[in-house]
Amino acid sequence: MEKKKVATPLVCHGHSRPVVDLFYSPITPDGFFLISASKDSHPMLRNGETGDWIGTFEGHKGAVWSSCLDNNALRAASASADFSAKLWDALTGDVLHSFEHKHIVRACAFSQDTKFLITGGFEKILRVFDLNRLDAPPTEIDKSPGSIRTLTWLHGDQTILSSCTDIGGVRLWDVRSGKIVQTLETKSPVTSAEVSQDGRYITTADGSNVKFWDANHFGLVKSYDMPCNIESASLEPKSGNKFVAGGEDMWVRLFDFHTGEEIGCNKGHHGPVHCVRFAPTGESYASGSEDGTIRIWQTGPVNPEETIESKPKQSVDEVTRKIEGFHINKEGKTEEKPSDA
Repeated sequence: MEKKKVATPLVCHGHSRPVVDLFYSPITPDGFFLISASKDSHPMLRNGETGDWIGTFEGHKGAVWSSCLDNNALRAASASADFSAKLWDALTGDVLHSFEHKHIVRACAFSQDTKFLITGGFEKILRVFDLNRLDAPPTEIDKSPGSIRTLTWLHGDQTILSSCTDIGGVRLWDVRSGKIVQTLETKSPVTSAEVSQDGRYITTADGSNVKFWDANHFGLVKSYDMPCNIESASLEPKSGNKFVAGGEDMWVRLFDFHTGEEIGCNKGHHGPVHCVRFAPTGESYASGSEDGTIRIWQTGPVNPEETIESKPKQSVDEVTRKIEGFHINKEGKTEEKPSDA
């Protein structure tokens, strides 16, 4: 049936170990961008529309669990198992600052006004760093009940949303008081939490469930059982009428938001899917897997008969400015790594 027609992905190689996090920037004057975190310790920046490789951020000495871009895609941040979070210049690839921690850092997120960076991890402490005062000590928010897995901002940076690796639920923290003001209850630990582009919904994945919560009143709007344990889910940002989910069975599935009916099943990864995210245009979504690849799938019908390989050496006009002068520590590596992988 046409509704189950298998999409043809654009395959982005480059990482040598599992891809564990994906993040799209908003649409900027230069287009939109995709940053990926991997256990290979090297976050990568790509053109979000074409998948073309732009650059690799070199500097971490351990697995990178999370990476993100600010609203203008001018700076990047990453959280790593090397006990640090780093702030990067997304135009040059240079490290702007390294925030040292005392244990593994699992999550990081820029505030919506891009003035602050929040981090969390095995220390069970949420830290807010002032990006205008990089050497100032961070504000530490009340201790989390468990090791922090995900972080994001809500309500114009008034609220922080977090989930834990070892216990269920999503906690909402008031930034001013530093206290938990609400908990969204789930049976299993929440492995993915996303605030919709319009700010209406919080999308979570826990165990084999995908849930949608009202981001203002925090009531549960919809809950769907999935065919397997799901690691990540993302709501289509424009119409909000579909969502994508991926997990342990290696397939990337598309569902109707209103009914929960499966409307597409994309096969191609050779390992569990750790992360899925919709592009800000809603026209495509990306998945990252244990197999070390990123696949970009078109939301609408596609015609190509073969899998398309992204060609990092081919740039497009809108990212020329970013590609020029992007700093990579070994020039020879940048010439052959992207096309290989």
